[in-house]
Amino acid sequence: MKILVLNAGSSTQKCAVFDFNAASDEVISPIWEGRIEWSQAFASVTTRSKTHQSPEERIPVGPTNDHIGVTRRMLEGIWTGPGAGVSSAREIDLVGHRIVHGGPYLRETVVVSPKTKHLIESAAPFAPLHNQMELEGVNLCEEIFSHAQQVAVFDTSFHRTMPQFATLYPGPYEWAKKGIFRYGFHGINHEYCAKRAASMLHRDLSSPKLVTCHLGNGCSLAAIADGKSVDTTMGFTPLDGLMMGTRSGAIDPAILIYLAQRCDLSPEQIDSVLNYESGLLGISGHSSDMREIVRQMKEGHPRSRLAFDMFIHILCKGIAAMAAAINGMDVLVFTAGIGENSPDVREAACNRLSFLGVKIDLEKNISPRGDNDLSAADSSVRILKIRAQEDWAIARECSNLRQESTRTVQ
Repeated sequence: MKILVLNAGSSTQKCAVFDFNAASDEVISPIWEGRIEWSQAFASVTTRSKTHQSPEERIPVGPTNDHIGVTRRMLEGIWTGPGAGVSSAREIDLVGHRIVHGGPYLRETVVVSPKTKHLIESAAPFAPLHNQMELEGVNLCEEIFSHAQQVAVFDTSFHRTMPQFATLYPGPYEWAKKGIFRYGFHGINHEYCAKRAASMLHRDLSSPKLVTCHLGNGCSLAAIADGKSVDTTMGFTPLDGLMMGTRSGAIDPAILIYLAQRCDLSPEQIDSVLNYESGLLGISGHSSDMREIVRQMKEGHPRSRLAFDMFIHILCKGIAAMAAAINGMDVLVFTAGIGENSPDVREAACNRLSFLGVKIDLEKNISPRGDNDLSAADSSVRILKIRAQEDWAIARECSNLRQESTRTVQ
């Protein structure tokens, strides 16, 4: 069974094809994968199979931002060209779509139906950087792979176990009836990391208390106990919580009132500022990429130093809060682009958290990519670096759904 996964982020579009003929809970490598990195002027496209790596292709996107055209072009590479992974489009049996926000009604993996698409679209205002683009991907794949079953896998599903006192906001109680509460995001990867951490430590998933740090262009933390999400930093939308690449994270809500009343900013302008002009980019003034922030910081750029220090300060406050939510912390996990690839961030964060018994081994911290235990011998908290495997986790969800009775939203 061949499963295509579409995983759209706020700045990337990833695709991968997995062959699930041999059912297993072990991570398997895709037989084909593609990646698009979006910028204002270009889409940088790369694809690779087990036998071929394509050179980077820079496609102008211009003011119309033709995401669909570029994505279609990449998908056609699955069965055409020297790097093809299959012989024809009809070899794809299932298409799994990562959907960031399921809203109040879509709480588990489902087969896509017209009702499903309507509910995904209705949740788009909650995740403006994601849901609409992901729905466009669903529509495109329904056209290209009309024979294949489309499956929606939601980033919010894992957090549905959070207790009510962690999900409600301290506004009027009636807000919850309107769907205004903490949903949480990055759940696909938080759940995978919890299972992978338990496997790495040879422990049952129900025993360790974990804080998982998904740090990429979007950033969130999760407090996990008994294998379930107890609390998380993102909330009603993926804008809440930590400082991110271009997103502000949590701020005083009165700032929004001030911007509207005193600075004459429209809701659309405020939305743009908070989602696209804030975070690392807003503070540094030049980049949302942590690699560039660190490089400039080491060259003496003061605003890059400020952006880095703010990121670490907010991150450590969040980790301590997550530990408090589960009455302690046995395992600290770093994952996703920054979490996996920035030794500077991991070292700075762990040094600030020494009061919780966190102590990182500096030599292990600069270890190559992959899953590693970075803990010092005398650390009372195990520190793990785990590679994000969202694409495989989505494919596994699709495979499991095919084996169960079909779930649809009628």
